[in-house]
Amino acid sequence: MSERIVAVVVTHKRAELLAESLKVLAAQDRPVDHLVVVDNADEAVVADLVAGQPIPTTYIGSKRNLGGAGGFALGMLHALALGADWVWCADDDGRPDGPSVLSTLLACAKRHGLDEVSPVVARIDDPDTLAFPLRRGLVWRRKRSELFADDETQDDDLLPGIASLFNGALFSAYALEVVGVPDLRLFFRGDEVEIHRRLQRSGLNFGTCLTTGYLHPDGADEFRPILGGRMHTQYPDNEVKRFFTYRNRGYLMSQPGMRKLLPQEYARFGWYFLIQQHDPKGFAEWMRLRRLGRRERFIRPE
Repeated sequence: MSERIVAVVVTHKRAELLAESLKVLAAQDRPVDHLVVVDNADEAVVADLVAGQPIPTTYIGSKRNLGGAGGFALGMLHALALGADWVWCADDDGRPDGPSVLSTLLACAKRHGLDEVSPVVARIDDPDTLAFPLRRGLVWRRKRSELFADDETQDDDLLPGIASLFNGALFSAYALEVVGVPDLRLFFRGDEVEIHRRLQRSGLNFGTCLTTGYLHPDGADEFRPILGGRMHTQYPDNEVKRFFTYRNRGYLMSQPGMRKLLPQEYARFGWYFLIQQHDPKGFAEWMRLRRLGRRERFIRPE
């Protein structure tokens, strides 16, 4: 209990969902020492909600929408300035799966010597199903039970080297000093992939604790099956999400540690747009957006 844990939540015009998230965050059996909420819409209703929490809080109302990337960067830096030993991240549309998530993550981190540890991210309407499918090798895992090892080489409670970030992720202060905070330029979409890339290259120990969870709306509908379901590609449901997803992927795939995935990237999206959807204009737009990211032209949609 001597270690200081600061929770960081980023929100944007979802006060009702945020209230449900904060209710669970504030009721952990290992209490959060301080809560930082970054509000990208600077709404009075959110400021009042944060002020009414039963734990110490800081409300940061941003008059400019910094996106998830900028919001978490600002919140993480503020948490470090408050003296955090651990920074616990949460989104406004998800919540920890019960009151013992934080204590379980801490125990897992101590037991395995982890610098970052994440819970399993499951669907809020179906906690036995993953909110985001996870691929291990060529096999896609969609159920929480499928994450446990099939052999004896993996610890029963840890999936090493893989983590879903910002949805309940717990970072040590040391980890943030080594990998840094999210890149404001990404705005949203891909910022968690960028931090995961940095973690993989840093040499730090991290992973997913399989015995606790974080509940989140289903995100699997963006992942479209190709080649009879043997592979998937990503096609968000609206133009703005597609812009940031594809532009940011263009940047990410040009970075060290990601370039080896480029042949697979072209194969998957080429097959989806040209063969499966017969949409050459869609493929051309995907190429244009990823080229923007590769050239680090971080413009916003017009």
